[in-house]
Amino acid sequence: MKKIDFQGKKAIMRVDFNVPLDKQYNITDETRMREALPTIKYVLDNGGAVILMSHLGRPLAKLNEDGSVNVEKFTLNHLTKPLSDMLGVPVKFCPETVGETASKMSAALRPGEVLMLENTRFQKEEEKGDLEFSRKLASLGEIYVNDAFGTAHRAHASTTVMAQFFPKENRTFGFLMESEIENAGKVLNNPDSPFTAITGGAKVSDKIVLLERFLDLVDNIIIGGGMAYTFVKAQGGQVGNSLVEEDKLPLAIELLAKAAEKGVRIYLPIDSVAADKFDNAANFQNVASNTIPDGWMGLDIGEEAIAAFEEVILNSKTIIWNGPMGVFEMSNFANGTKSIAVAVAKATKNGAFSLVGGGDSVAAVNQMGLADQVSFVSTGGGAMLEMLEGKELPGIKAVTA
Repeated sequence: MKKIDFQGKKAIMRVDFNVPLDKQYNITDETRMREALPTIKYVLDNGGAVILMSHLGRPLAKLNEDGSVNVEKFTLNHLTKPLSDMLGVPVKFCPETVGETASKMSAALRPGEVLMLENTRFQKEEEKGDLEFSRKLASLGEIYVNDAFGTAHRAHASTTVMAQFFPKENRTFGFLMESEIENAGKVLNNPDSPFTAITGGAKVSDKIVLLERFLDLVDNIIIGGGMAYTFVKAQGGQVGNSLVEEDKLPLAIELLAKAAEKGVRIYLPIDSVAADKFDNAANFQNVASNTIPDGWMGLDIGEEAIAAFEEVILNSKTIIWNGPMGVFEMSNFANGTKSIAVAVAKATKNGAFSLVGGGDSVAAVNQMGLADQVSFVSTGGGAMLEMLEGKELPGIKAVTA
């Protein structure tokens, strides 16, 4: 990006401003917006103007009763005032993504000014990657900047397709994208050993490709969350009413066998916090993960599991963490995830490189004020997963092709 001359130019920039809003449309977590500020400010400081594109939510999946888009709920105009405050410059808002108004407002933009286009996903052509819609978007600016890592795995118009309408010297990544790619590279290319992958979440099926990829990369795999019980049951354990993917039991056995063959150690939770129903107010007890009583379900890792996992983490030089250890959104079953966050931060302080990606893992380090105590927190859960799985992300390929 620093090789491009932005003086007097309009940069059309894809950002990921898909931020959570409360019922009054106030932003409850500004992280994604703040991560994009360095890129926006760089263009402005170097004599350029910025035209911002983003999506917010899934408006076409939640239409009004008459079939129209719910503009009130999903408009990006909710973000203009907060962004103006963050940047210290007024942010103009365009009530459409492409069209006559968008063209006029973009043409009138002067150096140092910022324009926010309306939600790209108000247009069905966005997710379809429509060529003509992409061409219209591209016509609004002279330089294309993609700083939306969170959507880099989507071949949408604004994230991928429109890049082809700019010469290679006029398309670039923003600083956030550069940082995401660089830090993913640190765990994928010649990482220091021991290398530990911590993975959690509900289902093995969501992480099959990732787990298989890890078998060729890491020394240790820690498995927590609901997916752990498929492995425990596959080994003959009694897991009560815990979440189990019955059709994935043979796969779990296969993954365990492959790990043993490759010398990769897989750690499953020795014990669990089991509850008598899926509810924060449920009765709960600490039990061995392979002897969970009928009618009870594992909703978090137990104290022995935490201690065992901590030991592995603290002896690691490279750590990647994706997915919670339990039902993190329920306070009674969040201790495992929080304890892992503390252990990862402690290992980082001791010299390990740590990358945290995926909603609940990121939420845990943010909630505990540990985000600046790990090496890197990824803004893109799905995109980071696909990159770690070895897939080529269309949003990255489009800029570098």
